Amino acid sequence: MQVPYVCSSAVIRIAILLVILAFPVGARGNPPTIQAILTTAPQVPPPITRTTPARVVVELEAREYVGTLAEGAQYKFWSFNGTVPGPMIRVRQYDTVEFHLKNHPSSLFPHNIDLHAVNGPGGGAAVNLVAPGQESVFSFQVLSPGLYIYHCASPVPNIPAHIANGMYGLILVEPVTGLPAVDREYYVLQSEFFTTLAEDVKTLELSMEKGLAEHPDYVVFNGRSGALTGEGALTAKTGDRVRIYFGNIGPNSASSFHIIGEIFDTVYVEGSINGTLNHNVQTTLVPSAGSTIVEFTVDVPGDYILVDHSIFRIAKGALGILKVTGTENPHIFQSIKRAQ
Repeated sequence: MQVPYVCSSAVIRIAILLVILAFPVGARGNPPTIQAILTTAPQVPPPITRTTPARVVVELEAREYVGTLAEGAQYKFWSFNGTVPGPMIRVRQYDTVEFHLKNHPSSLFPHNIDLHAVNGPGGGAAVNLVAPGQESVFSFQVLSPGLYIYHCASPVPNIPAHIANGMYGLILVEPVTGLPAVDREYYVLQSEFFTTLAEDVKTLELSMEKGLAEHPDYVVFNGRSGALTGEGALTAKTGDRVRIYFGNIGPNSASSFHIIGEIFDTVYVEGSINGTLNHNVQTTLVPSAGSTIVEFTVDVPGDYILVDHSIFRIAKGALGILKVTGTENPHIFQSIKRAQ
């Protein structure tokens, strides 16, 4: 018996929608051009609310400057936009990024950028090397959602020097469906510094010997010791759901990221979105030039300490504070008796 073929208007509409979704970029006309919102750590650009791709203009400038690495310690940083880490970039899967990279005229070295979110030679670095006072422009389409490292990869004097001196940051590629809503988002990046006294005997600069030996003097969050303490501490209120975008540039060592007194109920393993999710994790391992996204809900007020649980690194600066305020929750936690 022959079954009659039925094609309703509803079926046709679904078929058309599937075809549209299969061609997310360019097939529906030229996308709008927008300026990227860039933020300095620990702040995060706002979630993306648009539902179609855009051409996103990102502008970074390589700058070399002297800044504070730790109390009483000034360091000769190399940076993107004058901060270590560099700004956080947030785009949407299938966006086209128009990337402008300048090198400040006062720089002593050429710089470029390798974005791990790029599918192309050198992550873009093969086409964007800029001398002091110059600018390069290139574009790329972001295909894969996730949290990615970016860093300088200039061969002059060598790639490790550019990374070790502070030229790195994070780029988040949101999936087309977006990420679940949370109350607080923070950007934290861990890095090592290998130091020796400069010729002026006042500032510190990179020690290649210590870098080769993998013996850092400092291991810090967000570019300096104490960046996430005191007035720089992260904040939340009881009941808040918190998401931390965490990167580890290394340049040598992996990080054992942990928050004392909290459990990560959701971990986007190695920064992969739409991939493996781990649940109820105490400590998550983040490789050099890798990342993770962790989520948790804070139930009890107090100070929660961010650490690399390779615990001696606390003495080198790998420590931050999440300060939680709000009402006590004795059902979950209470002190019954303290020793005198």
